[in-house]
Amino acid sequence: MKAVLPFAVMCVGMFIALLDIQIVASSLQDIGGGLSAAQDEISWVQTAYLIAEIIVIPLSGWLTRVFSTRWLFTGSAIGFTASSMLCGLAWNIDSMIVFRGLQGLLGASMIPTVFTSSFYYFEGPKRVYSAAVIGTIASIAPTLGPVIGGYITDALNGHWLFYINLVPGVLVAVGTATMVKIDQADLRLLKDADYTGILLMAVGLGTLEYFLEEGTRWNWFSDDTITACAWIAGISLTAFIVRSLKVQNPVVDFRALTNRNFALGCIASFTVGIGMFSTIYLTPLFLGYVRGYSAWQTGIAVFSTGVASVAGVPMYIWLAKRFDLRWLMMFGLAMFGSAMWGFSYITNVWGTDQLLWPQILRGIPQVFCVAPAVTLGLGSLPPERLKYASGLFNMMRNLGGAVGIAVCGAVLNDRTNYHFSVLASNLTDASAPTTRLLTGMTQRLSVALGSPLAGSQAALRELWAMTYREAETLAYADAFRAVMVAFIAATCLMPFMKKVTPPKAPVK
Repeated sequence: MKAVLPFAVMCVGMFIALLDIQIVASSLQDIGGGLSAAQDEISWVQTAYLIAEIIVIPLSGWLTRVFSTRWLFTGSAIGFTASSMLCGLAWNIDSMIVFRGLQGLLGASMIPTVFTSSFYYFEGPKRVYSAAVIGTIASIAPTLGPVIGGYITDALNGHWLFYINLVPGVLVAVGTATMVKIDQADLRLLKDADYTGILLMAVGLGTLEYFLEEGTRWNWFSDDTITACAWIAGISLTAFIVRSLKVQNPVVDFRALTNRNFALGCIASFTVGIGMFSTIYLTPLFLGYVRGYSAWQTGIAVFSTGVASVAGVPMYIWLAKRFDLRWLMMFGLAMFGSAMWGFSYITNVWGTDQLLWPQILRGIPQVFCVAPAVTLGLGSLPPERLKYASGLFNMMRNLGGAVGIAVCGAVLNDRTNYHFSVLASNLTDASAPTTRLLTGMTQRLSVALGSPLAGSQAALRELWAMTYREAETLAYADAFRAVMVAFIAATCLMPFMKKVTPPKAPVK
């Protein structure tokens, strides 16, 4: 119990930090309406959080050594709670973007710190349970974000998307401060810190995240700002990696990638990020724009994924005691890829019922993908390297999500145009089915509108809308297939992992 209770408190902090990545996903239009924001500004409510978070997560290992796990986590919980209140009080879109950035910046350390703390609190077979808990939280929290966010927005209003963090945030801060005692602070590390490396990393990751999030909207390299961000990100991150490999005490331990298991674990984490965040991005988008679902309807439609994720936990724990974790991870990655194949058969009539089984097949394997990667990847490292490596491991999942969303956005844009052109080229007078359809619609609408001319024009608009809807749906299928390819590649790499016995010494 001495280990379970403080670990559980930290897991709650990790859960709310991950939940808030996607809690606004199904409610962006409502938030934008409440703040009188333009459509191209709304996405920044989510982007600001992701940019801030992806910068801080790799620093968490170093910050833990400086301030200790106890006080870093406590300060992170306090900062996250305070910035959540500010988000709820935001008076315009600019203030909301700033406060969301603060929320991601201050709360990010709660995520990787839980990963390393599990190796301190649990040893031997008990790590199967702790890894399963972490894997479940990492997979279910972003999945439940749109569900919880949709319900809160419909039942209350957008402000409560952030106010719900206040009570658990305070409880986590108090609980961590009073119960978590893992290591000691070492403020002397502030003197010899690689601040140049920190600056290069912040600039590189920030501009990379902006490039990935905004590239599709501005047509990638045809936009000067996007092009500049790509150059800055490439140069800054290259310089950061080179510097980190040369300095004695880097803020991110890239040398850990020489460990085969850790490198493959990072690839798995990156792939899982692609899958989780891309599907959370694509499904609500499809339901909202193609099916016209409300925030709450969208939340209900994707809820089955969360239920399936929870159902997969006891299955994983039972199997993890009996089978090699490498094969369980391969099973998870392969099953997730199969779920993406199921999604690729999507049509414009798919709703809650049709999405049920593909989402169950997507939800169950999530813990099989994440938990073994924690045990085999991080568990293969010596205890003294865990803190620095955990930040890199967790950053890879978020970076995978950013890359996945960017690629899926580009696929939707390009393939929608392609499919529309192909479909439209077949809608000619030479096509008998097209002629019959257009004639029938014209007659029906002419009667309804009382004018043959108005009926003809309305029929053409309706035909265009139907064609575009079909093109969009086909593009979503292409995007799901692209995600599937990533999981096929990751599955093929996992046999190269080594079976490991995690270190028994606590992380100090």
